[in-house]
Amino acid sequence: MWIAFYNEQGVGDVLMLTRGKADENHLSTESNNGVTIVRDSTQDNQVMSINLFNISETFKPNGNGNVDLTEEQVSQVNDKIKEAGFDIEVEVDSKPKFVVGYVESCKKHEDSDHLSVTQTNVGGEVLQIVCGADNIAEDMNVLVARPGAAMPNGMIIWPGELRGVESFGMICSTRELGLSDIEDLPGIWELKDSFEPGMSLEEVVASYK
Repeated sequence: MWIAFYNEQGVGDVLMLTRGKADENHLSTESNNGVTIVRDSTQDNQVMSINLFNISETFKPNGNGNVDLTEEQVSQVNDKIKEAGFDIEVEVDSKPKFVVGYVESCKKHEDSDHLSVTQTNVGGEVLQIVCGADNIAEDMNVLVARPGAAMPNGMIIWPGELRGVESFGMICSTRELGLSDIEDLPGIWELKDSFEPGMSLEEVVASYK
């Protein structure tokens, strides 16, 4: 499943598609007709990202950072890739990347004195997320960056490991989200109990206005 990004001011009129973390030291690129594909030799030369230049000549992506594409736009993307001569078809993950999570369980990491391993319900699925915040606890609502989320500092959240334990997302603070105007406290953002798992960040922010 692919994740779509667009940042016209920072990058230009380029729709960027990616589906995982790649090794920057082992990448190769191939370009044709306004489309560039990037392969990773450490992952059997799989195509890990696709850049479509001058995308607004085809359609204008809605938003900045993570963007949701309509079915029609995904079809147009695939047409553009095929017209460039690449035999690749993408399916795009349109689920919200920043959502409310409910911490169903929270246990100390066996190999760390400051990390905790949580099972966090994000609405329809439970993610194992390793968290280093002092205020993380069971039975609380938090804001989760799901895999594929682009943080305000440009970092993309991918599945990984912390001290040997798999982690599938990030539990965020307001500072990490650029929302210190709502709350500016150390540790993760402790959300109201009234929020439901899976609610989008936009819905949460709107409730504070």
